[in-house]
Amino acid sequence: MPRPNIVFVITDQQRYDTIAALGHGHVDTPNLDRLVAEGTTFTHTYVSAPSCSPSRASLFTGLYPHSLGVLRNEETWRHSWVESLAASGYHCVNVGKMHTHPWETAMGFHERTVVENKDRDHPDVPFFHDQWDKALWVRGERKPTRVTYRERADYADRLGAFAWELDEDLHSDVFVGAHARWWLDTYPGTEPFFLQIGFPGPHPPYDPVPRHLDRYRDRDVPLPTVDEEDLAGQPDALRELREHHQANDHDAIVHLARPTAAQSARQRRHYYANITMIDEQIGLLFDALERRGVAEDTVIVFTADHGDCLGDHGHSQKWTMYEPSVRVPAIVRGPGIVAGQRIDALTAMMDLGPTVLELADLEPPQWMEARSLLPALHGEPWQGRQYAFSEHARDMILTGTELMTMVRDERWKLVEFVDSDQGQLFDLAADPHEMRNLWSTREDTEAAKARAHLLGVLARWRARSALHTADRGREHR
Repeated sequence: MPRPNIVFVITDQQRYDTIAALGHGHVDTPNLDRLVAEGTTFTHTYVSAPSCSPSRASLFTGLYPHSLGVLRNEETWRHSWVESLAASGYHCVNVGKMHTHPWETAMGFHERTVVENKDRDHPDVPFFHDQWDKALWVRGERKPTRVTYRERADYADRLGAFAWELDEDLHSDVFVGAHARWWLDTYPGTEPFFLQIGFPGPHPPYDPVPRHLDRYRDRDVPLPTVDEEDLAGQPDALRELREHHQANDHDAIVHLARPTAAQSARQRRHYYANITMIDEQIGLLFDALERRGVAEDTVIVFTADHGDCLGDHGHSQKWTMYEPSVRVPAIVRGPGIVAGQRIDALTAMMDLGPTVLELADLEPPQWMEARSLLPALHGEPWQGRQYAFSEHARDMILTGTELMTMVRDERWKLVEFVDSDQGQLFDLAADPHEMRNLWSTREDTEAAKARAHLLGVLARWRARSALHTADRGREHR
């Protein structure tokens, strides 16, 4: 049986609750809805880290961030399982964001058209002129960034929400989608291909083109989940994170401690419109696969590198272990994959890595900490993970802790701060929105027992991880 083509689509900063077919009708996603109908969806998928580089490095190596040594953005990683695909005869192409470091590292790809974050206009961010920057320059346009948005009189009120004002084809998500289609329409080779498409959105600035934003202008959207008890119960590290966002306009967001309902609704409408814009690009991708004559021979994988709090719990963007930050969509559709299947068991987003290898008839290395999802895709008995883990180290934004680590099981979520006696514990069955922190419960209760148990799980996880990956992480950075 011929090996399938594989198209791996990764959006940047897309929450789990942003696909209409999965019960979230506040956003229009007809093409993602088609993927859900024609493929298998994993509804409880968790990233290894709530920021770009460590999450993607974990996905493309099958190792947890601590095993690889990539625990924050701009830490070096140069190798991936894409090299195995290429060595086995796949033609491997990246169009869009990968967030490798260095940014143009080959990673096993034969071709790369690198497009990075929308806004990199900051003195602490290394200078880099990507392919999208060059397209803007050739057209004589000034790239929209926090520097240009600061010229607006209402900049401080918009929570990073702006309509795209240049030509539509110059928007980063349209540029990436169009270039991926161009490759499918023109590449003359006949070998199987692996095409990784990295959309920069809906990462801020939240900047949809006007025609997509028009669909949302008067729409009711969910407002942030937050109250005073929630804010008061957060550990010091997360309070410092909120203050850091309020003092700095990261990615053109002037984060407000108490935004109005109108401001929050505007931010979310722009965010959802950006997702609808990407959804349209996915529909056009379907068309390109049809034109090439490979639609029935191609596996499509869709996921995101992490989510976005959008004001939930008073937080901007990611860098927390709340569900909107660490839980993401994950859908796989293609030949031999069960259609219309939804799996609620716990899944690690990095598990998509060995899944791709097995879809390509390759055996994942034994040292990988990720686990293939192929049995589930084929409708075979599959239990999922007993625990999901995520971690993030101190960086220029998460400054209040040296290391933050999450573990969750079917019911409970625990977050440990390695340098503090404070932490977080949520009963997700009784409190799915994570509003009441039970960490300090000391009585002989279910919460106290869950805390002791999950702290033990974290300790054993770290020890077993060290044994399993000894000397392997350094070989794959």
